[in-house]
Amino acid sequence: MNAPYVDMAAAEALFAFWRDAGVDACFEDEPVDRTVFVAPVAAKGPATVTPLRAPGAAPSVDEAAAEARRLAAGASTLDELAEAIAAFEGCPLRAMGARQAVFARGNPQGSLMIIGEGPGAEEDVRGQPFVGQAGQLLDRILTAAGLLDDAFITNTVFWKTPGNRAPTPQEQAACAPFVERAATLLKPRAVLLVGASAAKAVLKTDDGIMRMRGQWREWLPEGGIAAPAIATLHPAFLLRQPQAKGLVWKDILDLSVRLRSEVVEPGA
Repeated sequence: MNAPYVDMAAAEALFAFWRDAGVDACFEDEPVDRTVFVAPVAAKGPATVTPLRAPGAAPSVDEAAAEARRLAAGASTLDELAEAIAAFEGCPLRAMGARQAVFARGNPQGSLMIIGEGPGAEEDVRGQPFVGQAGQLLDRILTAAGLLDDAFITNTVFWKTPGNRAPTPQEQAACAPFVERAATLLKPRAVLLVGASAAKAVLKTDDGIMRMRGQWREWLPEGGIAAPAIATLHPAFLLRQPQAKGLVWKDILDLSVRLRSEVVEPGA
């Protein structure tokens, strides 16, 4: 009898969903009635202190973010920041099948910073963000608005996720110091947040993308200068729902007007 086919990408995405939903225990050998109260057993002997992290174990989110912050602070240029990211081992995505770190592409002196979700399969191969179908659509939109040559494009995480799922808040938090350092070095006049995952992570909000898009909000990177940020729909969504292109085009035109104004006031 042939073994049933298992879609590994779908399975990984399902496991990630369970983890993000808070599932932290597997099935046991025998059924357990958890509706029955069981009194805790008193501990015997001297109390022992469990180490915060076993040798060789993955760092906690706080530890990873602290290491990222240290590496990012030592980078005085965007090229040095790219090297720091490549050397960073604190993001768990690095050990989940990614080929390489994918940092950025575009104009390092540009006045527009674009932050997306994370690299996909094509980006993982080529080492640049937004180079697949969604990225090509983004480029066409930016070109039509006259913004492509002024854009510096990066993501909230720098390694491909299993099954192309959205990065978790923990994975984004581990990489956040690098994103903020990039903004500090770039000093953009405006920031475009592409998709719900990027907008929520950068602006630290639970608002949905349809509520956020088209609204100007202030982003203050750690150690940097406040910049006005606007969120819009991800081009991958537009590939599935092309009727939504008008909403994105409206956001991009608003962004274009903002960048071409003589004075840009954060949060205005």
